[in-house]
Amino acid sequence: MRRIAPLLLFLQIIVLGGCSSIDCQLNSTVHSKYVLAGPVSILDDTLSVIAHREGKPDTLLLNKLIYATDFIIPMSYTQPVDVLYFTLTDDQSVTRTDTVRISKTDQAHFESIDCTPSYFHTLTGAEWTSHAIDSIIITNSKVTYDTTGGHLRIYFKSRD
Repeated sequence: MRRIAPLLLFLQIIVLGGCSSIDCQLNSTVHSKYVLAGPVSILDDTLSVIAHREGKPDTLLLNKLIYATDFIIPMSYTQPVDVLYFTLTDDQSVTRTDTVRISKTDQAHFESIDCTPSYFHTLTGAEWTSHAIDSIIITNSKVTYDTTGGHLRIYFKSRD
């Protein structure tokens, strides 16, 4: 019996030591990056962004951002179109709200069978109203974990 206990302990260490740890993403949400361009390259007005979710309450994604040159917005998992409300409020408390629709296709992305899947996206189109936004251009249609270069260039109208 005394010889078996050390042998069992040795085998347990070998078996457990052979298992590898799996590094799953803590947050599997991917984000699209908007970069300001044109006459408004730094945000002087406060910007809030709300996502409209079908059958669910709307969600505040960005709250009163100011003095920024870019921002990131999480994308929905499997909706073909993300509907966003961009609200700009200037220092005179004048508010302008635009509706932005980002069309996309979704691709499930698996890191490992033990990890929850994330969804990468291919942006296929952008539509917007023109109260504060002049235009939106897709500069990188592939949305993954990488937000370094930006995905959308957004042109806001100047206040004058």
